Amino acid sequence: MKIFQTFRFVRILVNVLLLLSGILFLQSCGDTRKLTYFNNVKDTLISAPGRDANIPTETVIQVDDILSITVSSANPEASIAFNSPNESTPSTNSASAGNTLTIGYLVNQNGDINFPVIGKMHVEGMTKLQLSENITKQILEKKLLVDPIVTIRYLNFRVSVIGEVNRPGVYTVPNEKLSLMEAIGLAGDLSIYGKRHNVLLIRETAQGKITRRIDLHSPDILTSPYYYLKSNDIVYVEPIKDRVALERQTRLLPIVFSITSMIIIIVDTLLN
Repeated sequence: MKIFQTFRFVRILVNVLLLLSGILFLQSCGDTRKLTYFNNVKDTLISAPGRDANIPTETVIQVDDILSITVSSANPEASIAFNSPNESTPSTNSASAGNTLTIGYLVNQNGDINFPVIGKMHVEGMTKLQLSENITKQILEKKLLVDPIVTIRYLNFRVSVIGEVNRPGVYTVPNEKLSLMEAIGLAGDLSIYGKRHNVLLIRETAQGKITRRIDLHSPDILTSPYYYLKSNDIVYVEPIKDRVALERQTRLLPIVFSITSMIIIIVDTLLN
């Protein structure tokens, strides 16, 4: 009788183990489409992201931005006075090593820069085009150059990727073209707990902040005007609702297996 009861007990434990294994198997066999990007994308030619008349396409200059401003004209010697602060130095803070950036003009806390010859200029809230036109206008009005060409670039093009990604942070890149997927790649991709169908993009514009929800499952993102990011964009990945439950199961299952294994070992020892 005792042997029969022990055998029955062991059989129950085995059934429990099989049940737990089945739960783990079902969890691992979830819908993989929830973890993939660009579902149902076929081989085709995808045109450049479209432009919406209601969507500002230019990023405005903000405090702490660093600008490269280059002035050129038919008289190179006369243009030198406007370009002296722009000296080339190696960069150590960019997203990729070995890049060379230019020391430019830091927008101070008042939103101003000190530009050679012209002097202090308030640039906060302007787009690059507006600032270029402003500098060109002042140079022509003061008759400093003939037909000047003013080129402006951001030297601290940066985006923030936060939330359910493997390496959240602020990423500075050495160019002004960064796609949403490249930014996610810099952040180590989304974690398994990230909502891939509801990524939030926050963008600062001259009209104020705009927010957009992006579905990474949809191939429409490839033609979205938000596929390429602007400087100071924020990408936020929300966690799924059952993250806490999944983490609890992940922590408890090894403990349950360990206890069950110990009981089986004890029962086996008693039988012998």
